[in-house]
Amino acid sequence: MAHATLSHSLILCSSRFSRLGYTTRFLRHADPLSLPLTRQRFRCHCTDQTTVRKRVVSGVQPTGLIHLGNYLGAIKNWIALQDTYETLFFIVDLHAITLPYDPQELRKATRDTAALYLACGVDISKASVFVQSHVRAHVDLMWLLSSSTPIGWLQKMTQFKEKSRKEGGENASVSLLTYPVLMAADILLYKSDFVPVGEDQKQHLELARDLAQRVNNLYGGRKWEKLGGRGGSIFKIPEPLIPQVGARVMSLTDGRSKMSKSAPSDQSRINLLDSKELIADKIKRCKTDSFAGLEYDNAERPECNNLLSVYQIVSGKTKEEVMEECKDMSWGTFKPLLTDAVVEHLSPIQVRYQEITAESAYLDKVLSEGADRATEIAEVTVRNLRQAMGFYIYEE
Repeated sequence: MAHATLSHSLILCSSRFSRLGYTTRFLRHADPLSLPLTRQRFRCHCTDQTTVRKRVVSGVQPTGLIHLGNYLGAIKNWIALQDTYETLFFIVDLHAITLPYDPQELRKATRDTAALYLACGVDISKASVFVQSHVRAHVDLMWLLSSSTPIGWLQKMTQFKEKSRKEGGENASVSLLTYPVLMAADILLYKSDFVPVGEDQKQHLELARDLAQRVNNLYGGRKWEKLGGRGGSIFKIPEPLIPQVGARVMSLTDGRSKMSKSAPSDQSRINLLDSKELIADKIKRCKTDSFAGLEYDNAERPECNNLLSVYQIVSGKTKEEVMEECKDMSWGTFKPLLTDAVVEHLSPIQVRYQEITAESAYLDKVLSEGADRATEIAEVTVRNLRQAMGFYIYEE
C-alpha cells in the first residue's frame, strides 16, 4: 500500500529513531521544508529528486496460516517490488479482529506471519516490516477519514454484505462495516503510489481513491493553505498494481473459489508450513476434471488453469514452456510433477522460518525498527490532515 515526492524526502531519508524515548521534532510540523535548518531542529539528509523511489505498501492478516495463495498472490510479488520501489510491508492485526477470534492465537499468528515475511525473502535492508497496531496513526487516520465517508459507500462493499450475512446481520460488529475505512487509512497514510491488489480487492482500493479525492476536495488546496498548511492535495491518489500471474490462486477443492484461510476444509489450501507428505496428499486429492490433456484459459476447466498457473510460478517457467511440457500429460503424471515443484519451492522458506522463530529477539528488533520507520512517515500525514481539518495544533 504507498509513495513519495521530494517534499517528503526529508522524512524518507531520515534515520530511524527508537520509540523508547526519542522522537523527531520535525515530524510535528506540517511542512518540514519551511523549518530552519538548525541543530535544535534537524539535519537535512535530502537526496536528489531523481533518487526518490515510488512507494508500495501492502499487508496480510494474521488469521490462520499463510497459504500458497497468500504467498503466490502477494508476498512473492513483494520480493521483486522491493528492488524497484520503496516498500513497507505490515501485518494487519487490526483487521483480524472484525470477526470473532482467539486473543492468544492472534498474538502467536502475528509473530508467525512476520517471520514468514522474512523467510519468504522480504529484505529488511530494502523494506520496512512492522505490525499495524504498533503504528498508532493507522487508527487516528481511520477516525478522521470516517467523518468524510458516506455510510452508503460502506454498505455497498461486497465483502461486508457477504461477511455480515454469515455473522447473522444485526449481530455483525460495527468494525465489519467500517474496516474498509481502516484499509483506506493503511493505504493513504504512507502516500502510496501503488498498491498490490488481487482482482477481488480492487473495490477496496477504489474506496481509498474515492476517499482521497473527497478529502482533498473538502480540505485541501487554498482551504488548507489558509490554515497555515502548504496547500495542494493532502493525499496522493494510489494506483493498483495487479500481477499478471498468480494474482488469484484458487482453492484445491473448487477452482472457482479463491484459496482462503477461512475455508472450513484444510484440504482446500496448501499452507506454507505444510510437510512434504501433507502437500503430496493435498495435491493428490485435489479436484480435477475428466478432459484429455492439460490447458490454460478454458472456462470449463478452472481447476486445470489454476494448477498449471501454480506450477508455472513455483517452477519459474513461462506459460509457453509449461504448456509445451504439460499439454499431453494426464493428471496422474502432472500431480507428482506439481508436488515436487511446490515442495522444492517451499523447502528453503520452511528452513528459514525455523531459524527466524528460534531468535525471538531478532524478530522483535526487526518489527520495532520497522514501526519506527513507518511512524516517521505516518505522523506527518496525520498531522497534515488534522491541520487541514481545523484542529488546534500547538507548536513547541
